[in-house]
Amino acid sequence: MELWRDKIRKIEPYVPGEQPEGKDIIKLNTNESPYPPSPMVKKAIEEYNCENLRLYPSFVCKGLKAVLMDTYNVSQDEIFLGNGSDEVLALSFMTFFNSDRAVLFPDITYSFYDVWCSLYSIPYRRIPLDNSFRIVKEDYFGENGGVVIANPNAPTGIYMGLESIEEIIENNRDCIVIIDEAYIDFGGRSAAELIHKYDNFVVVQTYSKSRALAGIRVGYAMADKKLIEAMETVKNSFNSYTLNSLSQIIAEASAKDREYFNKCCGNIISTRKWTVDRLSELGFDTLPSSANFIFTTNKSIDAKTLFEYLREQNIIVRYFNKPRIDQYLRITIGTREQMEKLIEALRRY
Repeated sequence: MELWRDKIRKIEPYVPGEQPEGKDIIKLNTNESPYPPSPMVKKAIEEYNCENLRLYPSFVCKGLKAVLMDTYNVSQDEIFLGNGSDEVLALSFMTFFNSDRAVLFPDITYSFYDVWCSLYSIPYRRIPLDNSFRIVKEDYFGENGGVVIANPNAPTGIYMGLESIEEIIENNRDCIVIIDEAYIDFGGRSAAELIHKYDNFVVVQTYSKSRALAGIRVGYAMADKKLIEAMETVKNSFNSYTLNSLSQIIAEASAKDREYFNKCCGNIISTRKWTVDRLSELGFDTLPSSANFIFTTNKSIDAKTLFEYLREQNIIVRYFNKPRIDQYLRITIGTREQMEKLIEALRRY
């Protein structure tokens, strides 16, 4: 008998988007950037001294933090760096959610939130979005053990204004409020400015989407220095060297190239509008998106059937077989050429 089986932690893990192989595939399922990283990234890699890989990386990350300090008007001790926003969020959950009260987040949102709660034995409660898939701020005013909101939300792409976020923070001064801004650069205003006003507020961002650097896994949090200190303590109890040296250099180079960053974000925003307009002509209803993806449905077409048809055309989008959203497809915004091929495939269907 394998008696040890009863002692293994059992949990339903997060399921990431498919990573198909093949040059002819149009991959619109994981919200990656359709554009390459900044040319300054290529230069930084070419100039990197590989001999430095024998050394442990800097745990201070001074160069990268300096760029973030300048970008967001924050101090060095108000920044926390980690391996992608997933690790930063996971460590945030571990650090801040330790009461017997339930952590609150939307019923339709990033599905890693309930996984972390289950992993760390954190009680939680999903708050239903309204019939328009919007967050109802008043639903987060009651007693709780913390609040987590993706803004813009995923997979809907809907953005909530800073006024509503601030009201949620104001009504939760006895717990930590986390805003996950993975998609903020595609149409929203960052709430980072509020960290100087509220000492119970954390903003999390990533280099994976708007910086086209999903492959290096760099994310960060911004918050009051006491909260950052608490996160550092938890991180250093797990792994003091979270960011490898090459990732630090690449991320720093990318952050310095604001012109290229703005150009790529602008291209995605304009292509998003073009795509939504063409989908509307084909009878699709698309939620208002401030992200680098759209969430769309057609009442005349079964979403799963359409998902499978597009797959046969070598176009991969994301389908969620979940209540309330099982007739929607989430489609990453690619290049204009890629989206034209998508629209043509839909016209043929």
